[in-house]
This record gives sequence, C-alpha cells and structure tokens, in this order.
Amino acid sequence: MTRDQGQRLLLPLFVALVIVGLWQWWVTAYDIPQFLVPSPLVVAQTLVMDWSLLGAALLVTLKVTFLALFCSVLLGVTIAFAFVQSKWIETAFFPYAVLLQVTPIVAIAPLIIIWVKSPTASLVICATLVALFPIIANTTLGLRSVNRGLQSLFKMNRATRWQTLVRLRIPSALPYFFGGLRISSGLALIGAVVAEFVAGTGGTGTGLAYQILQAGYQLNIPRMFAALVLITLTGVTLFALMGALSKWALGSWHESETNSI
Repeated sequence: MTRDQGQRLLLPLFVALVIVGLWQWWVTAYDIPQFLVPSPLVVAQTLVMDWSLLGAALLVTLKVTFLALFCSVLLGVTIAFAFVQSKWIETAFFPYAVLLQVTPIVAIAPLIIIWVKSPTASLVICATLVALFPIIANTTLGLRSVNRGLQSLFKMNRATRWQTLVRLRIPSALPYFFGGLRISSGLALIGAVVAEFVAGTGGTGTGLAYQILQAGYQLNIPRMFAALVLITLTGVTLFALMGALSKWALGSWHESETNSI
C-alpha cells in the first residue's frame, strides 16, 4: 500500500472514529435516553443481538438492490446505444428519460405496487427507475465523447459502424459508464429502501426498511439505528465495490485511473 492509498483509507477512518467518539461522549455526558438517541455502544450491541433478524433483512434489501442495478445497467446501456445510433431517437426519447429522474419515486411506487402482483418484482421496478437515468446519461455522453482525430482515422481506414462502436466508442465511454455505475449503485439501494417504505410489506421476506418501520412502531430506537447503520455501510460498500471494478477495468490503460491520487 502506497502512502497516498494509506491516507485515503486512514483519514476517513479517523474522522469516523472522532464522530463516533463525540456521539458516545454526548450521549453519556448528558444522559440521553435510549428511546431518543442510543449510544454507538448500544447500537453495536443491538446489531449483534438482532443479527438473525437484521441480517436476513439485509439479504432481502441486497437482492432487490443488485437486481435493480443489473436491470438499470442492461436497460441504460441499451438505450444509450440507441441514442448514439440515431439523433432522431435521442431527440424524441431523451426527455422521457429525464422524466424518470425528476419524478419522485414515492409518487409512482404505489401504482407500481398495485399493478405488479409480485412484491419483489414491484420493488425491483421501483429501484430500477431510480437508478436508470445516470447510466443512460453518462453512457450516452461517453459514447459521444470520442476524440475527433481518432474518429477521422477510423473513417480514413473505412471502419464499419460496428468496428467504430466496439473499438472506439465503447472504450471511450467506459470511464463515463463506470462513473454512472457508482452513482446508480447508491441510487438502487435508495430506491429499494424507499419502495419498501411505500409498500410497507410484512412477513418473512422483508428488507431493512420494514425493520425500520417496525422498530419505529415499537419504539425500539436502538434497532432502528442498527438498521440505518447497515443501510449506510451497505451504500459505502457498494460505492467502494464499483470503484474497485472501475480500477480493475481501467487501471492499466486509462488516465482517469492511472493518474488518480
């Protein structure tokens, strides 16, 4: 591990430890009741004691998140390719892609949940709609951000549209795509949690959002904080995984990774 890599890892960890330490001191010094704000120690104890419940809920949330991320990548890349192939298609349909971004998911989630009988499928659709736009926008931008000199070179050598797409446009678009992927991974998690809040489904196959709702109803605030901590750690882990995937795919040849500090 280099010095820069160590700093990038240790500095955020140090800030996190300071925040947790101040939180523990504030709760202890002012004798804050657990039903208002539990201490980090109580939250950690709750995570351990309720892990069988929270762990199963985490797996459900992760299932919806990864399915939504997969669907958003598949649909987003396909739509981006269609936009690049025809300016008419992009002009006609891009405003509707923007609608996916600006329409609040809480407004349309109840309709989707009513229309789709399967709870898991309805949650995946809601989360996919939240995560889709960054993939479309970033991939489209990347496919169009081609070096003009290289594009002229391909034309001079009479490259086909397929050869230009595979050997020039896609490699040029990869940094933009992975940037969108990092954003969409977090949005897929947010979409899954928000959709389950709206659905309010109970039973055995419930995610972390339902556990937060139940903990709120029961005034089990430590469990609520424990579920929130799991959601936060999951989001950070997803972002780190997408960053590692980008580093693996681009680290050996693209300046966005080779020159990163």
